[in-house]
Amino acid sequence: QVQLVESGGGLVQAGGSLRLSCAASRRILGNVAMGWYRQAPGKQRELVVVISGGSTNYADSVKGRFTISRDYAKNTMYLQMNSLKPEDTAVYFCNYQIGSYAYWGQGTQVTVSS
Repeated sequence: QVQLVESGGGLVQAGGSLRLSCAASRRILGNVAMGWYRQAPGKQRELVVVISGGSTNYADSVKGRFTISRDYAKNTMYLQMNSLKPEDTAVYFCNYQIGSYAYWGQGTQVTVSS
């Protein structure tokens, strides 16, 4: 099993920055896809960014503003969010897809005020 613990969410002014962290309980190896998703009030969960097969793909709405990164030694994935907009307000979830099984973080609230 893998447990994922997210942190770094909060309230920020438009134009500000936040860095979300997703710490895994153990090293994750093998054929794995990983990324971040978000769900705004009244909307479906949407993909923010995914790393799969050596490629990184961002949603058009966050390109140039958000950056995904990994610290392999710490078993941690990050989402650096810059130039935040009110429409970025959502609950953010980290995700690892390992084989046929998906692991999800508990979600962390990001609120961007104007």
